[in-house]
Amino acid sequence: MINYKKAGVDIDKSNRFVKNIVRMVASTKRSEVLGGIGGFSALMKIPKKYRNPILISSTDGVGTKLMVAELLKKHDTVGIDLVAMCVNDIIVTGAEPIFFLDYLATGRLNNKKAVDIVKGIVKGCKVAGCALIGGETAEMPGMYKDETYDLAGFCVGVVEKDRIIDGHSVNIGDRIIGIQSSGVHSNGFSLVRKVFKKSELKGKLGKLLLKPTFIYVKSILKLLERINVKSIAHITGGGFYDNIPRVLPLKTAALIYKKSWPVPEIFKMIRNKAGISDKEMYRTFNMGIGMVVIVSKKDVEKTHEIINRHNLKSWAIGEIVKGSREIIM
Repeated sequence: MINYKKAGVDIDKSNRFVKNIVRMVASTKRSEVLGGIGGFSALMKIPKKYRNPILISSTDGVGTKLMVAELLKKHDTVGIDLVAMCVNDIIVTGAEPIFFLDYLATGRLNNKKAVDIVKGIVKGCKVAGCALIGGETAEMPGMYKDETYDLAGFCVGVVEKDRIIDGHSVNIGDRIIGIQSSGVHSNGFSLVRKVFKKSELKGKLGKLLLKPTFIYVKSILKLLERINVKSIAHITGGGFYDNIPRVLPLKTAALIYKKSWPVPEIFKMIRNKAGISDKEMYRTFNMGIGMVVIVSKKDVEKTHEIINRHNLKSWAIGEIVKGSREIIM
């Protein structure tokens, strides 16, 4: 007799997986969370400290970095990447991430692998200060091959309406501060896998590429308490050329001084291996700068001081000039 399990979906295994992660998930709980894991939906109050709260949302995935994780059989850091890609998008508006949900889809659920993935998500949520309040695990044989999996995340943050950062106050002469990345983060891996053979990715290079994406939430929130930050850009897919213009007002441009910060060795390896042009590199990768903030010239030193207190390096990498919402390098 045929049944759901014989069709490839083991509900009992999924239920065991949920039981295995309940305690981990609970460790991310904030005081505003109502109820626990296991319901049809999750509930959360907006923190009381906000007078005129605006909700900000973001969704993202980890991309083909997951294929490198699969190659190395290391799955306990990609969850950090998942959280980072969402909360880093939210923080650019000045919003505090308050809750996160995840979606794990696979051909066949491997309980140990799935628990490792959630460990990373939990760690990322703790670093970001947001609660993991729910998620979905989908076992879809035929859609995904064997234990191959994909991840997606969804995050909601909150910001005071009059504190939203949208770049409208950026002026000619303002300075562009770049904050270091941890490496490739979670973008450009399709090109990375085109450049390097599988055998090359299985060693030290693969481990270097799996370094999790930095989460900038706490450092940026602290910066916002002390500095009039005019604009923020997450250097993610599209690199410098596609991300910085998104947060510039009309009739301005970002003049970037490429030699003003040290480009990590991993990017030099990628460029030299395949002879990729400079423009293509700066449009695909973060090149060592994971987040950009724009401040007045008088606030530059204070900005460096606050960022450095969070064990992150920062550099003055450019300035705002006249232009048409473009990058000049």
